[in-house]
Amino acid sequence: MIYVIFIIAAVATIYLSVKISNYVDVIDKKSTLKAAFLGVLLGGATSLPEVTTSVTSVIIDNPDIAVGNVMGSNMFNLLILAVMDAIFRRKRIFNHATNENFYTMGLFMLLSLTVVVSILIPIPFSFFGIGWESIAMVVMYGIGAKIISKAGDEQKESESEGQAEVYGAYKHVTLKRAVMGFIISAILVLAAGSALTISADKIAVITGLGSSFVGTFLVAASTSLPEAVSVFVALKLRNYPLAIGSIMGSNLFNLMILVGTDVLYWQEAILQTVSNTHAITTLSAMALGLLAIYPIIRVQVKNKLTYVIPSLLMVITYFISSYLIYVNS
Repeated sequence: MIYVIFIIAAVATIYLSVKISNYVDVIDKKSTLKAAFLGVLLGGATSLPEVTTSVTSVIIDNPDIAVGNVMGSNMFNLLILAVMDAIFRRKRIFNHATNENFYTMGLFMLLSLTVVVSILIPIPFSFFGIGWESIAMVVMYGIGAKIISKAGDEQKESESEGQAEVYGAYKHVTLKRAVMGFIISAILVLAAGSALTISADKIAVITGLGSSFVGTFLVAASTSLPEAVSVFVALKLRNYPLAIGSIMGSNLFNLMILVGTDVLYWQEAILQTVSNTHAITTLSAMALGLLAIYPIIRVQVKNKLTYVIPSLLMVITYFISSYLIYVNS
């Protein structure tokens, strides 16, 4: 029965993710908001299952699953971006990245570095049980968000064929209806994601895997299904900045979830109680982030094979990191 629940929840999550992506794309076309900002919005919506998982993990006093879920999801999200870039290599996804995408990735790297330092070099300082790293991450996030918003001065690209199709398919959808549809779908994703997470966690218990490994891979991959679908839909709609922005927006949102779990975990700073294995996960996510930044800042290349090399390296790095995490779990 638990496997049936998992499958039903997964299908519901995928369907709702498609709806969310379509609604965000309509909002993109019918409002003055920029694609990268909407990517952050989309990333936050598709990260709702991670919220449920992390909060539940804290409640049952299992911080390793909470942290592993967040950092594992960040790794898996970047893997999604790499795989999609390889599949859609003719579209040169990273060549369409905006300044907002670049600064969002930079902020992700900075916050991830803070997590690594906190795990490897624990400093016994907290404020009402909230670790110094969480306070620092909130401050950096606030400053980074302002910088990202100021980086949105470039004009939107002219509509492509795929975007024109959206007008035809969704011209009857008003901006108000798209916003309401987005909100309702996001709430339903939270419910479906909760069922997905609970069933995945029980399946993990049956298999006898450890908390760190389960949180990093099984639960993280399950809760990242919305991101995978959202990126695919955005690419099919030829909205490449939204595809990149949704992944990086989700990763930033995940790191803020980590701050939230620290607030809820009253015993002590959560990052000072978890396994050092999570430092490997975070460093791996940073390595994937660096590989993702390179194709954005390099000179645009015309050769398809040369273009796709960074994404292939990201896939290889992911599996090498997975092995290292498994060995050290």
